[in-house]
Amino acid sequence: MTKTAWPLSDLARDRRAMPTDHEQALRDLIGSFDNWFASAETVARGRMTQELYPYTALFAPIQVNGLTLKNRLVMGPMGNVGMADELGRPSQRMIRYFVERARGGVGLITSGLVPVSQGIDPSVTEVGDRSLFPRLDSSRTVFPPWRELAQAVHAHGARFFVQLTPGLGRVGSPECLVKKYRLPVSASWNPSFYMPQIPCRPLTDGECRRIIAHAGQAAADAQALTIDGVYLHGHEGYLLEQMTNSAFNRRKLGRYADWQAFGVETVREIRRRTGAHYPLMYRIDLSLALNATYGDRMAKIGSLRKFRDERTVAETLDYMAALVAAGVDMFDVDLGCYDNWWLPHPPGPLPPGLYLAIAKIVKDDFASRGVRSNAGLPVPVVAVGKLGYPDLAERALREGLCDLVMLARPLLADPQWPAKAYAGRVTEIIPCIGDQEACLAELVEGGHMQCAVNPHTGLEDVLPADPPPAARPRKVAVVGAGPAGIICACTAAARGHVVTLFERRDRPGGMLVPGSVPRFKFDVANYLAYLEGLLARHVREHELTLSLGCEATAGSLAAGGFDAVVVCAGARPAVPHVPGIELPHVVQAIDLLRGGGHGREIGPSRLLNGSQVVMVGGGDVGCETAYFLATELGQQVTVIEMLPAFMRGTCTANRGHLIHALERAGVRLLNCTRLVRVEPDAVTVVRNVSPTVPDPAVTWAPLLPDNVVNPLARPLKVEEQEMILPAGQVVLATGMISDDTLYRACMAARVAPEIHAIGDAFAPGRVFEAVKAGYAIGTAL
Repeated sequence: MTKTAWPLSDLARDRRAMPTDHEQALRDLIGSFDNWFASAETVARGRMTQELYPYTALFAPIQVNGLTLKNRLVMGPMGNVGMADELGRPSQRMIRYFVERARGGVGLITSGLVPVSQGIDPSVTEVGDRSLFPRLDSSRTVFPPWRELAQAVHAHGARFFVQLTPGLGRVGSPECLVKKYRLPVSASWNPSFYMPQIPCRPLTDGECRRIIAHAGQAAADAQALTIDGVYLHGHEGYLLEQMTNSAFNRRKLGRYADWQAFGVETVREIRRRTGAHYPLMYRIDLSLALNATYGDRMAKIGSLRKFRDERTVAETLDYMAALVAAGVDMFDVDLGCYDNWWLPHPPGPLPPGLYLAIAKIVKDDFASRGVRSNAGLPVPVVAVGKLGYPDLAERALREGLCDLVMLARPLLADPQWPAKAYAGRVTEIIPCIGDQEACLAELVEGGHMQCAVNPHTGLEDVLPADPPPAARPRKVAVVGAGPAGIICACTAAARGHVVTLFERRDRPGGMLVPGSVPRFKFDVANYLAYLEGLLARHVREHELTLSLGCEATAGSLAAGGFDAVVVCAGARPAVPHVPGIELPHVVQAIDLLRGGGHGREIGPSRLLNGSQVVMVGGGDVGCETAYFLATELGQQVTVIEMLPAFMRGTCTANRGHLIHALERAGVRLLNCTRLVRVEPDAVTVVRNVSPTVPDPAVTWAPLLPDNVVNPLARPLKVEEQEMILPAGQVVLATGMISDDTLYRACMAARVAPEIHAIGDAFAPGRVFEAVKAGYAIGTAL
């Protein structure tokens, strides 16, 4: 692909990377996220192509203070939580997790959060001083595994920075109030993010000085443990940002009323304790982008009103220059905070390389000011945000938009990303799908870092990198070529089994096929293409037969003489039992998406541009299909959902983005609303119209996990009214029901000595559960 056909420099200019009005540029950039996928060229930037191979820029070395990195690839801070013991000692799981990424060829690895405010910020530890996070502060008993981790990373030619955080503040768990009888802390009196009714008290100046001293000590300890550098966590609205952003720091008195002081003094203390040549990296957002995200709501919503006076882009650039003068060597930069959480954690539907323009603003500003580090070097800027596409990352470096590229979730999906890109095996890279269910959502739900598309991630200590060969090759049938079936069949075949994979449709992929139809689901399309390639390679290289257009039955499987049968035949859509549901203008969302095949003519011909659609069901499928209908097919869409909240159980970042995007696309959201009847041109619903029904468009406050109760939440009352909604088309997305018919028939007929049901045939689930089950059974056969 030529430069003129793929102009990232033009992208940066289009997004006003060097404007005279940075705040207007920020609003333009946020606005460009609404319908970016209307351009086929922009969507193409997110494809797993290798038009620019060999990747000379990605694999060029770079110097950071006294350290040389072997390439321009940085592993973002994804890990740690739940990977240390209760005292904060890194576990073998955590060590193996990071070493696997070093083995894959990345130049620099950064850890996840390591707090330094124990005893001050009550949210960073549990009752009894137990810790979800690794620690460097408690005693020398935590040191040996850190040293082991650094040494093991070095053995593979990579470098390791530890990410230090002064604390969580208002984005920490407010449960410390009921479990420890201590208020959460912040820079000023700010509402807790998770329970806005709970106030967070201001840190005293003395507490601030103690945190700064702790940061210096932790950096000195890291240096002694052969850790290569320190990485300060100063973005996303954590405590360091709360102290250094006027949105949160509204102090009127004392040293830290100067919102730059805490950050600058922390850097100076680290530099004093570690000397002139120890690398220091700082993570920052160019803006919280709250005003750009919420506009007039900033003056109307109580939990947002205090944050209107956020740090401007110009102020951030001044602050970054002050940080460099104090001792910072390198930055990575993005946008957003918890209150618009999809910005710092961009989900699948956001554009590829969405913050390259932000990195370019910083690079150009540093160049215009002549900003150089204390080591006399230019200050590298690391670009972040959906850069796991090798051609895109290479182009960004070649065109000078950034100096390094950060890969976080892409290295969870495939730790061998660097090695495969270097070798020109891009089609073999397992692509991230951006669902964030196995990474971010797992942390919120009480788990540890894993990956939906890589069953090995986060379990490197118990799962071998390559499954062992089968002790006795067997004849295996796998029924259903969705993610569970494909992974199971390929894993079993690679181990030496003779495998037949049956699929009743003419294309493998299962629910990924309709799920990849919307243009904004390009990450899912990438994963589908990867699975098809994986399947083709295993058919060529192993004893795997793919039988498409073939519906397996208990009889045919019995006649096949298989030693083992694995049923992953999927699920069927649920159908509400209401009058009129059988009318011809009622269609399942899955069938509507399947109706377009591989082209752009999506859905039944009667789905006319501008027609009124009622989507029944406000889960992931319903909301994504509604967004597709509104933005790509021009429909007027209303989504009804029985529960008080849409997309309950979805990762906060993904949920927030899609609800915000639906509202901006003009989609009407009706919660606490149930379908009671379908007419030829309308539907009748019953809606709870009580003032206690929550606003379904709220994205600045999260949904708490089901096992966490907010005792201050307003109870929901019921005042129901019947409503009639015009509907030329009714689309159903009311969930899936496991289809275990074939499994039960196989068990009854004893078609093989060993029979398994996995994937949606076991229980409707996500890619995460399907891939995990496919790998587990493929390894166990």
